[in-house]
Amino acid sequence: MKVILGLGNPGLEYSNTRHNCGFLVTQKVAAFCQIKLTKRCFRLYKSASCILNDESALLIQPLTYMNNSGEIIKDIQDFNKECLVVVCDQMDLPVGNIRIKKGGGSAGHNGLKSLISNLDGYTDFIRIYVGIGRPETGTTVVNHVLGVEQDFEGFKNGIDLAAAALIDIISSVPLDDVKQKYNKKNSIINK
Repeated sequence: MKVILGLGNPGLEYSNTRHNCGFLVTQKVAAFCQIKLTKRCFRLYKSASCILNDESALLIQPLTYMNNSGEIIKDIQDFNKECLVVVCDQMDLPVGNIRIKKGGGSAGHNGLKSLISNLDGYTDFIRIYVGIGRPETGTTVVNHVLGVEQDFEGFKNGIDLAAAALIDIISSVPLDDVKQKYNKKNSIINK
């Protein structure tokens, strides 16, 4: 079973911010599968199981805030870290673009740092990065990632692309095929 970790921050004040790309993508996939992410008692995350093309996955949204996202890993039963897919924001990509890759470091992303730390340094998981662009001059990184994207259509396109890529990954489309399909500058989702 694939474990899909959508990174973000809980709470209405963060719901549509750039940093919540992971939450927005996992919510979109859950809606596609006609399921709802829910929180069970004493769990520090929301989750839902889905099946696509006879392949199962567990969608997860940590409720520990971004900087502590990895803390929930120890609570996931029968977790195989080789089946982990993480969805998060990436400032080095333009708004509306996504990048899929396997392995790598944290790239300074605090959610990934927490996750890698809680995986005892394991980094060979799949990542779906959603581009949020760099902050404008005079805007701090914190204000940028916790802000709402002005280019709503571009931002929505990135969320849509990431959700479509995640659906392909869950459905066991070969990773190289998924990367070839979605790792293109200014890709537009086919509607």
